[in-house]
Amino acid sequence: MALCPSVALLRSLSRPSAHRQCLRQLANRHQRALHVSPALAREERPRQSFTGQLYESTAERVQRERAAQERFAHLRNEHRRGRTAAVTASGLIMLFLGYLAGVNRYRPPAPTSTLPLASTEPPYHKTGTANLEAAWADFVDIVGEENVSTKEGDLQYHSGSEWSSYTTKPNEKPFLVVFPSTTEEVSKIVKVCHHRRLPITAYSGGTSLEGHFSATRAGTICIDFRRMDKILTLHKDDLDVIVQPALGWEYLNEELAKDGLFFPPDPGPGAQIGGMVGTGCSGTNAYRYGTMRDWVINLTVVLADGTVIKTRQRPRKSSAGYDLTRMFIGSEGTLGFVTEATLKVTVKPKSESVAVASFRTVREAAECVAKVVSEGVPIAAIEVLDDVQMKCINDAGSTSREWKEMPTLFFKFTGTPSGVKEQITQVQKLAKAKGSKTFDFARSTEEAQELWSARKEALWSVMAKRRDESDHVWTTDVAVPISRLPDIIEETKEDMVKSGLLAAMVGHVGDGNFHAILLFNDSERSTAQAVVHRMVKRAVEMEGTVTGEHGVGLIKRDYLAHELGESTVDAMRKMKEAFDPLCILNCDKVVRAEKPKKGEVKAW
Repeated sequence: MALCPSVALLRSLSRPSAHRQCLRQLANRHQRALHVSPALAREERPRQSFTGQLYESTAERVQRERAAQERFAHLRNEHRRGRTAAVTASGLIMLFLGYLAGVNRYRPPAPTSTLPLASTEPPYHKTGTANLEAAWADFVDIVGEENVSTKEGDLQYHSGSEWSSYTTKPNEKPFLVVFPSTTEEVSKIVKVCHHRRLPITAYSGGTSLEGHFSATRAGTICIDFRRMDKILTLHKDDLDVIVQPALGWEYLNEELAKDGLFFPPDPGPGAQIGGMVGTGCSGTNAYRYGTMRDWVINLTVVLADGTVIKTRQRPRKSSAGYDLTRMFIGSEGTLGFVTEATLKVTVKPKSESVAVASFRTVREAAECVAKVVSEGVPIAAIEVLDDVQMKCINDAGSTSREWKEMPTLFFKFTGTPSGVKEQITQVQKLAKAKGSKTFDFARSTEEAQELWSARKEALWSVMAKRRDESDHVWTTDVAVPISRLPDIIEETKEDMVKSGLLAAMVGHVGDGNFHAILLFNDSERSTAQAVVHRMVKRAVEMEGTVTGEHGVGLIKRDYLAHELGESTVDAMRKMKEAFDPLCILNCDKVVRAEKPKKGEVKAW
């Protein structure tokens, strides 16, 4: 069947060769048409056949499409080149800005084993209002709104105490206080603070004396462990007990006594296990039983990023790995927060008694102590109270008897009934040889408690002597080798008398540790500071320590280098950086986090 011309033409155009031939023919016709006058062209155009008109129309359309494609390709290439250039420029700008930010915000760890103070940068904390309010909402989600407080009374209570040697500044109070009840909640709280770069302090009992829980940084979050105050597990056969940090040592001993057991470390009344671990405390029983470090088996600790670790298992001894337990004891909450502790306990002595001996001078009392220690008499405790301290106790009327206002030694004896009697006889002879004026010993449990009660009233009886609310109390301690104890006690006593301050002396002298309690007002502050400074310097020069049991906190941190050397303190700072790189845990305690301002550090 014959095809119509238009169909045949379209089929021929669909073939490539025919298409090219058609275009050539149309081009030739177009070229010839250029040499034809317009009038002739108008005359000739009507004479074109249908086929010719179709060829011409198709060719024009093809040319227009090709021109359009070429323009599109050109524009697309130009756009690609422009976009590539813009993206490249933006990327280079972002990389440059990122580099600048990195230079300003991030410094790679120095490949050194220590961190000198001169190499530190001030801690960077995000304490803007929006960040703090968002943190409050996070804490409410974790512990409930009833366990997050922003009440002014709570904030002031967690800022410091009237018996602390550190005077809290008006702006040094936490932003809020949060009360967790489990290790998991503590971990979540710390993770929030780590993520939001908020400083944290821990509160457990609040009986510390050197500014340990003061909120020195704006926006501080205080974690109060009061809801974590339980005895979790007692292993009577293994002589250990697992407890939470807000458990008081006094309550613990009440419960242990039901099973004939006791926990020896006995710091001041009200102290709790978390704080006792943090300061590495001891107490009156340290001469016989040692310090807190000797009675902790393991710890559960929340680190600065919220990680929870347990330092070891429950055996009495272990050689496995680093001794992280002892590292955290005495770290004052700067390396991690203790949420559980496994403590050693021991069998309660069968018999206990107390003796009291008074002396003419405090040096005679100290010499008696050195003699008793050198003779190896196995007594449980030796405490000294000077004449000022004994007068304060009498004036306070806090005990049931009147005391001689002379330097006095308190002895505690434990063991079997016959062993206790033998110890008392030995000590009585040694005290008489050193010039004791009186020697009384308890003949019953009630008398023993009465005699020992005076020792536990020392701090409170001095505080009762405050003239008005403007008076402050400064309680500090040092420790020296036992052979130097008479020298430092005598020199410090003379210095306190010359100062004109009400200043008492008390201490656990059986292990060379003693305390000074000074009462002063704002106008006498510099005098009190000078007395304490000379006392600390005297101890260091006698190869002693700046603190035997109170800890470093804010007051003693600048003395550490004199006792231990700059490099040792720099190693401690490096350890702090390793465990708490953002410096959010109890910032500024033990070691400085940044260079001091002019005049902050007292000349040695």
